[in-house]
Amino acid sequence: VRLVESGGALVQPGGSLRLSCAAFGINLDSFTNGWFRQAPGKEREGVSYITTDGSIYYVDSVKGRFTISRDNFENTLYLQMNSLKPEDTAVYYCGAAQDRDLLDLGLGSWGQGTQVTVSS
Repeated sequence: VRLVESGGALVQPGGSLRLSCAAFGINLDSFTNGWFRQAPGKEREGVSYITTDGSIYYVDSVKGRFTISRDNFENTLYLQMNSLKPEDTAVYYCGAAQDRDLLDLGLGSWGQGTQVTVSS
């Protein structure tokens, strides 16, 4: 099983990015998928989740700005990030597990992360 994130970059405040998470050896739609982030000196934070039935959750700080989606044909998870703020700067990871609780515990399958830096 392998998850590969891409799309991280340096972007100015107010800008947009789309992160991708391509999955190999696993069908993403058979699991709860999530995007997490970790900023320097801070704990890992769950940003958004999408379950097997398509239910979606966002942490309050990204509601209205980020959109999670999943392309089952491409077996790829996405995170569209708009109106980016400096506080969104972090390494972003995608994960897949049987449920959200397992993702929160750091269990399941994970990618290597992609750096998002929001700065002028």
